[in-house]
Amino acid sequence: MADILEEIVAHKRIEMEQRKRFISPRQMITLTDRKIKADEGLTPGGSMRDALMSSSTGIIAEFKRKSPSKGWIKKEGKASVIPLGYQQNGASALSILTDIDYFGGYDEYIQEARHVGVTLPILYKNFVVEEYQLLQARYCGASAVLLIAACLTKQECKDLLNMAHQLGLEVLLEMHNAQDFEYAELAPDMYGINNRNLGTFVTDVENSFRLAEQLPKDVCRVSESGISNPEVVRRLREEGGFRGFLMGEQFMKQTDPGIALNEFIANLVTEVFCKVLRTVFKAS
Repeated sequence: MADILEEIVAHKRIEMEQRKRFISPRQMITLTDRKIKADEGLTPGGSMRDALMSSSTGIIAEFKRKSPSKGWIKKEGKASVIPLGYQQNGASALSILTDIDYFGGYDEYIQEARHVGVTLPILYKNFVVEEYQLLQARYCGASAVLLIAACLTKQECKDLLNMAHQLGLEVLLEMHNAQDFEYAELAPDMYGINNRNLGTFVTDVENSFRLAEQLPKDVCRVSESGISNPEVVRRLREEGGFRGFLMGEQFMKQTDPGIALNEFIANLVTEVFCKVLRTVFKAS
């Protein structure tokens, strides 16, 4: 881990101790059990992996109001508006930031999105370092959780992955460099490559292309961060075998993130269609 990530994780552990004084682990277990019973054992939103693997676009649209590197992106953004707009404009799945101090997020944002009618799979996007957070994710209505290899020992990651599955949550395991790939054998539901260095926050989408061949075959691959061009998505699908593309700032910095998503998907479909035509004409 490098400087910024170390700072965030250290702060997260302090934050969780404070949270547990407000709602004890035993209370959180009780609340989560009640939620699971109310959901009749079904995970809200269903399988994110299946949604991505069956989608022709695979866009995971992210509700992200703030970041450590950019500051406020859309401070006025509402969880009761933007996620539903993403759903209405073609997102395959959603990601909602729930970290408070560094990303301006809250668990309640997922609850708000569900309350207004979001039925897509939702990724609980946070720096998960202990089991209590998995209970939070299931209670607020998430479908999947993010586990970051750089934040956890391999055994910690394995234990959290197993508990997530017990709660009916899928896992997106995020890796950034070759050192993280020993975690891939834990067999998460989705394998993520983060194009943003979590220590420096420098972004390089070529990271996904460089590391794709180190991922297991026939798995759900997700490229995260720094994606802003439909041509890049097409290349990631065709050359890297990716089926999920997590995008936040590209949409959130626009006046209407939902419309921005719609336009991106339209351009992506056009790009793919033009590629097919070029191939046909070249063959003839």
